[in-house]
Amino acid sequence: MSRVITASPTTVYDFAADVGNLPMWAAGLARSEPVQEGGELVVDSPMGKVRIRFVERNRFGVLDHDVVLPSGDIITNPMRVLSHPDGAEVIFTLRQMGTSDEDFARDITMVAADIDRLADLIRNLPCTRSAAEHQR
Repeated sequence: MSRVITASPTTVYDFAADVGNLPMWAAGLARSEPVQEGGELVVDSPMGKVRIRFVERNRFGVLDHDVVLPSGDIITNPMRVLSHPDGAEVIFTLRQMGTSDEDFARDITMVAADIDRLADLIRNLPCTRSAAEHQR
C-alpha cells in the first residue's frame, strides 16, 4: 500500500517514528499511549494488548516493526518513507499470512485509514510546507 504525502520525507518520518504519536494516527495498532518495557512498546490495540518492536531510527526512512500478538504470533510489517517528487511516499507492506479474505480486506481498510490519518495530521502540522515550497 502506498500514499504520497505533500511534506518532506524527514517531516513524515520524524512524525511517524515518534512512538508517542502512534495513538493519533495508527488506530489499527495503538489505542493507548505506548509503554516502554525493555526494547518493546506495549499498547492496547484492536487485537488486545500487543508488543511492538521498531527498528532503530535511521536515515533511510525505514519504519519496519514487529507486532507480537497476545497469542505470541509475530507479524512483521515492512514500512518505508521515501522521497517522492510531490513530497514523501509512505509504503506499507501488508501480508495476508493465513487470515481469511474477509479479515485481510478489513486489515487493508484499517491500514489505509491509518495512513490517511497520518497524512491528515502531517498536513495540519504548523511547520509542514508543501513539496513545492520546499523546492523554492
